Amino acid sequence: MKYIIIAIAGFVLSGVVVQAQDFPPQHPIVPTFGGIYDIPEVRKKPDTTLTYQIVIDVTQGAEEYDQLNPALNNIARMLNLHGLGGVPKDKLEVVAVIHSLATPTVLSNEAYNEKFGCDNPNDKLIRALSEAGVSLYVCGQSLLARDFYPQPLHPDITVSISALTVQTEYQLKGYALLKF
Repeated sequence: MKYIIIAIAGFVLSGVVVQAQDFPPQHPIVPTFGGIYDIPEVRKKPDTTLTYQIVIDVTQGAEEYDQLNPALNNIARMLNLHGLGGVPKDKLEVVAVIHSLATPTVLSNEAYNEKFGCDNPNDKLIRALSEAGVSLYVCGQSLLARDFYPQPLHPDITVSISALTVQTEYQLKGYALLKF
């Protein structure tokens, strides 16, 4: 009986692997990061006539300092999903404000290495998000409270007075709020 269960599990898992290989990850807006999958049966796609104004509250940190920040990677996924749905890059106005447990991700590679003993795994992702048109801010209050001020920051990061002021400003401008 045990061998039958193992054989069935192996058969099912091999089917999943074959299926996943039929759908390679796509990166229509942010190369390399935030891979998403084209699903042929999709019937609901984003409205390509809209301009998507989105402010993202980024608070999630990685479990380990040598890991990519999942919240930043989710921003890449969101952009790629809209792109795969036919929304042109110039119709995506995305602002991200980084604070709380995500604050260390904004350090320059040198400062990150000095603080955590490894290169900043988010360095290329931050650059890719910036190149995709995302405005990236870090909360100045979090930098100070978490003892990262005055450390050198990634060159694509802008310091704001606070995450709260960025969020409220962009929400009042009509941006949708997402939290990662």
